[in-house]
Amino acid sequence: MDATDTKILMLLQENASISIAELAQRVNLSQTPCWKRIQRLETTGVIEKRVALVNPEKVGLGLTVFVSIEISDHSGQWLQRFAEFVSAMPEVMEFYRMAGDVDYMLRVAVPDMAAYDRFYQRLVEAVPLKNVTSRFAMQRVKSTTAYDLVSSSGR
Repeated sequence: MDATDTKILMLLQENASISIAELAQRVNLSQTPCWKRIQRLETTGVIEKRVALVNPEKVGLGLTVFVSIEISDHSGQWLQRFAEFVSAMPEVMEFYRMAGDVDYMLRVAVPDMAAYDRFYQRLVEAVPLKNVTSRFAMQRVKSTTAYDLVSSSGR
């Protein structure tokens, strides 16, 4: 990746629906080379997909819960079953295996506390868990999907 690729990525992170013509102009390329760079970034997996970002409050999913999970069973079979089950839960927006004092961290989006309680009951009934701790977000202060590519590349 060079500086032009970085500029393309920064602009696409800001607005993935930008036209190729405008994007090419903003990175000082003609349209065909710009399009080829985007295709290469997609083919190599740098760009995973392009999506519309939805405001959770506007679609009735205003309660964000961060769920820390500790487990006792670290066998491969258990971990696979757990990962498949949790990944299939539509409320789970992000799912991480962690280092440190918790084993897994989830970001869950639900309409309200009753919906979270139903989610929690399904979760704890599905597989044996040592400890589940829920933290409820009171306010979303910052939310971004754009990575700081300038700092990460040392430029």
